[in-house]
Amino acid sequence: MQVDIKTTDIRPIRQTFSHVARRLGDKPASRYQEATLDMQPTANFHYRPLWQPEYELYDKRRTAIAMADWYSFKDPRHYYYGVYTMTRARQQEGADRQFEFADKRRLLAQADAGTRESLQQVLVPLRHYEWGANMNHSYCCGYGYGTAVTQPFIFAAMDRLGIAQYLSRVGLQLDGNSGAALDAGKEAWLAHPAWQGVRRLMENLFVTRDWFEVFVAQNLVFDGLLYPLVYRRYVNERSAATGNALAMLTEFQNDWFDENLRWVDATVKTAADESPANKARLAAWYRTWREQVVDALGPLSALALGAGGAEALQAVAAELDARAARLGIAA
Repeated sequence: MQVDIKTTDIRPIRQTFSHVARRLGDKPASRYQEATLDMQPTANFHYRPLWQPEYELYDKRRTAIAMADWYSFKDPRHYYYGVYTMTRARQQEGADRQFEFADKRRLLAQADAGTRESLQQVLVPLRHYEWGANMNHSYCCGYGYGTAVTQPFIFAAMDRLGIAQYLSRVGLQLDGNSGAALDAGKEAWLAHPAWQGVRRLMENLFVTRDWFEVFVAQNLVFDGLLYPLVYRRYVNERSAATGNALAMLTEFQNDWFDENLRWVDATVKTAADESPANKARLAAWYRTWREQVVDALGPLSALALGAGGAEALQAVAAELDARAARLGIAA
C-alpha cells in the first residue's frame, strides 16, 4: 500500500497590519513593532484640551525638541505591554523571595542602631523621590508625542511606584512592621536639611512645562547621579552591617537602573542626532540640571557617606559627564 502525503502552502493575504506595512513593507513584523508604530491617533479629535486650547490633544509643539519622525525613537528593550509585564513579574517573584528571606531572619531589624538610623534618614525617604519620579513620567506620557515615546514612559512610571513599595518594605523590616521608620523617613524628606535641595528640585520638575526637558532632568541627570551614589556607593558601604541584606533588598533598583539607562541613552542620542538645534537644546538642559542636582545632592552625600561623600559625588558626576559625552551632549 502506498500513501501519498501532499502539503498545501497557504499564503496569508497580508503579513502585518496596514499601518505597520506602510512603514516597513508587507513583511512579517515583530510584536513590538505592531504594538508601537503609528498607534497614536493623529486626526478627527472631538475637542482641544479645554485647559490649553492653543494645543491639539496630541501636539508636537509641547516640546522644543523637533523630530521629522517621532517614531524614529526605539526602545532597545523592545518593551510592549506583554513583554514588560512578564519581565517585571519574574523580577518581582525573585524580589519577594529575597524580602521573605530577610524578614524571616530579621536581618535589618537586628542591625545596630546606627545603621538602622542611617537607613531611615538616607534610604527610606527615597520612597517620596520615587513617587515624584512616577508623577514626572506620567506627565511625559500624557503630553509626549508618539507611542514610541509615550509607551516606555508609562512603563517607567509604574516601575517607580514599584521601587517606592520596595523601599517601604525595607522601612517596615527596620522597625518590625510598626511603621515608625516610614514616619521617620517622611519627616526626613520634609524637614531634614540634607533632603531639602532634592525635594526642591523635584517640586521644580513638577512645574516644568517641556516634557522632554522633564525626561532629561529626571532620567539622565537626577537618576544618573542619585542612583549610583545611593544604591551603589552608600549601599556597598552599609550592607555588611546588615549581613548583606541591604544589598540583596536593593538589587532590583540596581538591575532596573542598568536596564533603564539603555532606553534613556537611546532616546537622548536619537534626539541629539536629529539636528544641531536638538543637540544644543539637550546640552543646555543637561548643563542646567546637572549643576542644580549636584548642588542638591551635596548635603545628602555627606549625610550618607560622611567625609567621603564629596569625593563620591564628584566621581559619579564625572561618570555622568562621560556618559553625556558619548551621547553627544557633553557639558
